Amino acid sequence: MQYNRQRREVILDRLIWSTQFENFLATKWTTAKRFGLEGAETLIPGMKEMFDRAADLGVESIVIGMPHRGRLNVLGNVVRKPLSQIFSEFSGGIKPVDEVGLYTGTGDVKYHLGTSYDRPTRGGKRIHLSLVANPSHLEAVDPVVVGKTRAKQYYSNDVGRTKNMAILIHGDGSFAGQAEWRQTFHSDVVVDLVCYRRFGHNEIDEPSFTQPKMYKIIRNHPSALQIYQNKLLESGQVTQEDINRISQKVGSILNEEFLASKDYVPKRRDWLSAYWTGFKSPEQLSRVRNTGVKPEILKNVGKAITTLPDNFKPHRSVKKVYDQRAQMIETGEGLDWAMGEALAFATLVVEGNHVRLSGQDVERGTFSHRHSVIHDQETGEQYCPLDHVIINQNEEMFTVSNSSLSEFGVLGFELGYSMENPNSLVMWEAQFGDFANGAQVIFDQFLSSGESKWLRQTGLVVLLPHGYDGQGPEHSSARLERFLQMSGDDPFVIPVMDPTLRKQIQECNWQVVNVTTPANYFHVLRRQIHREFRKPLIVMSPKNLLRHKDCKSNLSEFDDVQGHPGFDKQGTRFKRLIKDQNIHSDLEEGIRRLVLCSGKVYYELDDERKKNNASDVAICRVEQLCPFPYDLIQRELKRYPNAEIVWCQEEPMNMGAFSYIAPRLATSMTSLGRRTFDDIRYIGRAPSASTATGFYSVHAKEQAELVQKAIQPESIKCNAVI
Repeated sequence: MQYNRQRREVILDRLIWSTQFENFLATKWTTAKRFGLEGAETLIPGMKEMFDRAADLGVESIVIGMPHRGRLNVLGNVVRKPLSQIFSEFSGGIKPVDEVGLYTGTGDVKYHLGTSYDRPTRGGKRIHLSLVANPSHLEAVDPVVVGKTRAKQYYSNDVGRTKNMAILIHGDGSFAGQAEWRQTFHSDVVVDLVCYRRFGHNEIDEPSFTQPKMYKIIRNHPSALQIYQNKLLESGQVTQEDINRISQKVGSILNEEFLASKDYVPKRRDWLSAYWTGFKSPEQLSRVRNTGVKPEILKNVGKAITTLPDNFKPHRSVKKVYDQRAQMIETGEGLDWAMGEALAFATLVVEGNHVRLSGQDVERGTFSHRHSVIHDQETGEQYCPLDHVIINQNEEMFTVSNSSLSEFGVLGFELGYSMENPNSLVMWEAQFGDFANGAQVIFDQFLSSGESKWLRQTGLVVLLPHGYDGQGPEHSSARLERFLQMSGDDPFVIPVMDPTLRKQIQECNWQVVNVTTPANYFHVLRRQIHREFRKPLIVMSPKNLLRHKDCKSNLSEFDDVQGHPGFDKQGTRFKRLIKDQNIHSDLEEGIRRLVLCSGKVYYELDDERKKNNASDVAICRVEQLCPFPYDLIQRELKRYPNAEIVWCQEEPMNMGAFSYIAPRLATSMTSLGRRTFDDIRYIGRAPSASTATGFYSVHAKEQAELVQKAIQPESIKCNAVI
């Protein structure tokens, strides 16, 4: 009881300071901002003054990122989060619900939460304030705030970047004149102010345990509120009666809000922006949609993005690439990876969506495959064909930008950008998938869990080049296992898989795919936009498949041909699993082995099968690893009732998809009455501390052995590690 009372008193103290400041500022006594007040409480009047001044200077929206210190005051008294809600959260109150009264999120500690509010200013204007949720990695929110602000500038046509502003606060701060500087000189303002904590780290901390001398001085030092009151009394602007009256009023407000918190009912989901109106929560059904495009549109946009100006002089190798792409559209055959991607971008632009891609070398492509920006070899002039998909196209409808070597910063920026408007395809591509390691905080704290903790959806796409080609441990693996390990689906429960009722992706925290055809890549990108919710998409993108002779698709696989729910009919939607291309009957009792795999190893397995004429081996590609395609896996298990079940991967056993696949595959088999783990064979590299060997000869030997073992004529009696 004593603990709870003490905790409440500290919370009330922190809120009462700022609430009294707000009352003072609402009166004529605005000269208070000129006083040098120390401590966290000085943050509040300074920020309010800055917001008011910013609104007078034309700012319409402010995005804020900040640490824990002073956060309750900012939430309650600047951004106007209901005080009853804050009290309710501290008392472990009711979890927030959506518009249909359901909620499955985990929530977060109070000092991590954000909110938004349209705040009236003293000048009679309104300014939209958005405080972004963040984890305990405090500075991790900085790039997210900057990206979200940049998106607001783009979508509001804020060309001068004067209507939308970002504020990053770390440590306690005070503000004096920065709004005028920023609006006049269009540059950042940095204020470094040394402060102290009047209380400890949190409500129950006792700082004198470790800093007795310092906190003896602090206890004897008058608070900022006392200093402020004394200054006002000395100036003759207020009387002691005024101060008492305001204190009583504020105390009454806080106590009323505290009592109201006991019955506080959280409101529906707040998507921060009108752009998100109508998008569905994980509890609401969103039907699967087709993603194919009419053949005539494919032809038209294909011609537009492969045509270069007559007077433009590209490098001869690039010219050859574009001539080949034009031929692909003309014949409708042999479309490669880059062409499939370009068609996805172009068709989304035609439909009115913003498409944005950033990362290291993305304009050219790390593997010199994309060439989305072409350079005239004589003048240096640049030309981007995707800027000319439609007549009089706004050039910023498609944005491709090379970024700096800061995976953490750039991924955070693009995450913030993607949160502003769901009608946009926002992508970040790592130079190599391994480089995602540098952005792990953004993946762990924001992308994988942001919707669960903070009720914020994002459709961000992350492209991570992945595949074992003998390029060593730093250029082979995007650490597929990490993304699968962070997936929030239950491996022992098969969800509802009826295509008219399925919410599997909606209920998962993100999607992880390892796609093997240009057409399927086209559809998975378009799928991000063509549905009523948003989920992050992690793509294990290829390297050697970019130019692989067999990794091609025909134009007919991109079109809008209608068929049975579309899971097998080419050209209608993304294929979560691609069944064996050599077998077409519904029941294949003569097949002795079913090899399940994902990614580019499929092509090596298929080549080995052809070389050995192993027609009794079926190979299926699991294109969507997470969430797991139980229905399609079970379809294949039924098709091959006598087959050995093998999972083949090129990654070491403790990496790759095996640890994710095995229990889900076992669950699928058990539900069909088949044996489980005893029936699942692993073929791949042995467990390893390093992702890959640095010696090409060793890599080639390992790769050849695992492919041979997967197709060998002898029965596979136990797991085969290479």
